[in-house]
Amino acid sequence: MTLIVKIKKDFKNFHLNVDFSNEEGLLGILGASGCGKSITLKCIAGLITPDTGYIELDGRILFDSEKKINLKPQERKVGYLFQNYALFPNMTVRENILIGYNGENAETELAELLERFSILELADRYPRQLSGGQQQRAALARIFANHPRALLLDEPFSALDEHLRSELTLELKEHLDAYEGMILMVTHSRNEVYELSQNLIVMDRGKVLIQEETKTLFYDPQLVKAARLTGCKNISRIEKIAGKRLRALDWGVNLTVDRPISDEICAIGIRAHDFGGPSAQNRINVFAIEADSTINEPFEMNYVCKTSGPKKVWWMIAKREMPERLPDKLYVDPEKILLLREEENEK
Repeated sequence: MTLIVKIKKDFKNFHLNVDFSNEEGLLGILGASGCGKSITLKCIAGLITPDTGYIELDGRILFDSEKKINLKPQERKVGYLFQNYALFPNMTVRENILIGYNGENAETELAELLERFSILELADRYPRQLSGGQQQRAALARIFANHPRALLLDEPFSALDEHLRSELTLELKEHLDAYEGMILMVTHSRNEVYELSQNLIVMDRGKVLIQEETKTLFYDPQLVKAARLTGCKNISRIEKIAGKRLRALDWGVNLTVDRPISDEICAIGIRAHDFGGPSAQNRINVFAIEADSTINEPFEMNYVCKTSGPKKVWWMIAKREMPERLPDKLYVDPEKILLLREEENEK
């Protein structure tokens, strides 16, 4: 199954211009709030009409501005999971699931869905009587009742308490793994997209910056903005010295990387957990640092450290690995340094 999306939409203060396709696996769309992720899903679902462009799903044209094709949402066979799940408050779970059902054997299929999503005992309850996780399962059952060709998940965990997210991520993953259609999920959470998606788009200001296999993109985000969105806290402008040597201007240190530095590289990134500490004196790529402040998390400690340059660096270390005395130097292995370029239109 293939999804092709090439659309443009102008709003008063925002311009959407996206062009991507996906053939298999869950496609994650990662970006900051307001970048156009949800608008893109709504265009695919038929809830918003693009100004121009083309949308095709499984060989079927959903939208084509040139040919004047614009299928209604109910004709597209696309299931949309809204951020707040959008269950009808005056209907029970049973009634919500069956509201759009058009097939035969409604009661048989209802029973299967209630069992499948573990909400059999909730069938006669109203949405206000359900927890966030139960509402999500009911909303998914309603979507699956119509046998959609594609699932569009709009921030599926944003309405849930933090302690529920890990459990429900695994639960949702089981349902998605058993689904054979196209799946798109938009989120601003790098943890969610890393756990659930096989392929990943990074969006910014209404356009696709980069599309890549998810784990590959986290390992090598390639772009400054993609590095930030995938959680890299340490990014510095650079000046090339020679070969694999460069100067990190914002940290005031010379570094060696693991490959030649092309002309388009303008910055480097180092993830906070990729720094090493106590044995810095025996390593290359050594930073002189001075701990300035700390952020104490349950299992990690984050140190914000002054450097020889104008910017600080973040160092994250598991508490069980913390040295007795904080070092005055950090190091980073050459292969851990991300080589980054600006997105074309930002140069």
